[in-house]
Amino acid sequence: MTDSAGRDRIHPTLAGPIRTGIVGFGLSGRVFHGPFVAADPAFSLDVIATADPGRAAEARERHPGARIVATPSELIAGGDLDLVILASPAHVHLEQGLAAFAAGLAVVIDKPFAASSAEGELLISASERAGRPLIVFQNRRWDSDFLTVRRLLGTGALGTVHRFESTFERFSPAVRDRWQDTTTTSQGAGIVFDLGSHLIDQALQLFGPATVVHSETSVLRIGGVSDDEAFISLLHDGGLRSHLTLSRMAAQSGPRFRVLGSAAAYSVSGVDGQEPALKAGARPDDDGYGVEPATAWGTLGDGVGAPVPVESERGDYGAFYRGVAATLLEGAPSPVDPADALAVLRIIERVHGIASAH
Repeated sequence: MTDSAGRDRIHPTLAGPIRTGIVGFGLSGRVFHGPFVAADPAFSLDVIATADPGRAAEARERHPGARIVATPSELIAGGDLDLVILASPAHVHLEQGLAAFAAGLAVVIDKPFAASSAEGELLISASERAGRPLIVFQNRRWDSDFLTVRRLLGTGALGTVHRFESTFERFSPAVRDRWQDTTTTSQGAGIVFDLGSHLIDQALQLFGPATVVHSETSVLRIGGVSDDEAFISLLHDGGLRSHLTLSRMAAQSGPRFRVLGSAAAYSVSGVDGQEPALKAGARPDDDGYGVEPATAWGTLGDGVGAPVPVESERGDYGAFYRGVAATLLEGAPSPVDPADALAVLRIIERVHGIASAH
């Protein structure tokens, strides 16, 4: 809905602070959600659900004001929250999300927000029936390198872009005891659901709707049950092509972005520094958080002179939660429209050769 009355029905305002619970305290809950909720005065972090004793102890240490419970149902049924963050595996998002909407809560869900587009549609319908927002955590819209590409496109420095190359590769050659490695593609696992959710979303945000022209997926690791490597070629409605490369088995990585235009090209290597900084204990309100050193800047070249460094935009994952607060407290549009996340799921299904529900 686009009218103000419709927005009020879907995004009811609260008095604040936003009473918040987090389901799961693995990497996502510990690194990507907890620090930002705790640092933003618009929120209060009241409850964390984790059944793992070690994670529960760490949650108490990091967030002494939060109550720790063992199960999502305890958190959701508590009756004292406004927002639940599902930092849990993809294959349980449907069950937990439906329970949260039934309890009258707003929901932030990690990507992929569902294991299929059919499940995604069920969650969106539940959100609309409950009149509570569903907001997908597409935090890499606020990566430094992505924001820099967006700025360059806005200035016209590249001319008319004909190809966008996006590569996100890691090296994790052994299957580990974690849900991403032990659950199947049908349950929302694998590199395309994981990192691909980001790369597809970024390409669609920059260049609009697209179709899958070609895709390749491979299971490479011994004992693996979902894709470890993928290549996706997208053709956008405007004629531009996006080439997306993903891997868990790359001991050396290609450029993170390479954008080719009629006037110039931009390339940047490495990855945004926010995740490693947060893992190392940085706080979102630290001086210098999100600032990329000059050694990490990309370059712009016109094919004539030597490429010149381009100062990177400041990375800002905190902008996502500022957007969540504006949605819940002011009725502002969601920082991530669930329809965008549904479009990503439909592309992932085409990549995997799975027939969409439509």
